[in-house]
Amino acid sequence: MFARRLSIERIDQEGGRHACPLRWIDSFAMRNFTNNAIFDDTLPVGDGLLEAGLGVPLEPLQAAMEDWFQRKGYLKRGERLAVTETGGGGL
Repeated sequence: MFARRLSIERIDQEGGRHACPLRWIDSFAMRNFTNNAIFDDTLPVGDGLLEAGLGVPLEPLQAAMEDWFQRKGYLKRGERLAVTETGGGGL
C-alpha cells in the first residue's frame, strides 16, 4: 500500500494528454528499482497510474521518467510528460 496515486501522462505536441502505457511505467520502475533508491517506493498499477510513498519527490520523478522515456523512444520529439498527484494509493 502506498500513500499517493500519481497520474503519468504523455503530452503530445498539440497539448493532448494520454495515459502512459503500463509497460512504459513498469520499464522505468524496474530500472530504478536497483539504480536509484529515491524511486524505490513506487509501484506501477495500470496505464497512466503509479502509486508512490510520501518520500518520492514529484519533480525529480517527472524529470527522470521523461529522460528514460525519451531514451527508450517512447516520447517523440516535442512531447513531454506530466506527473500529477491524483489522490491516495490503493488498498
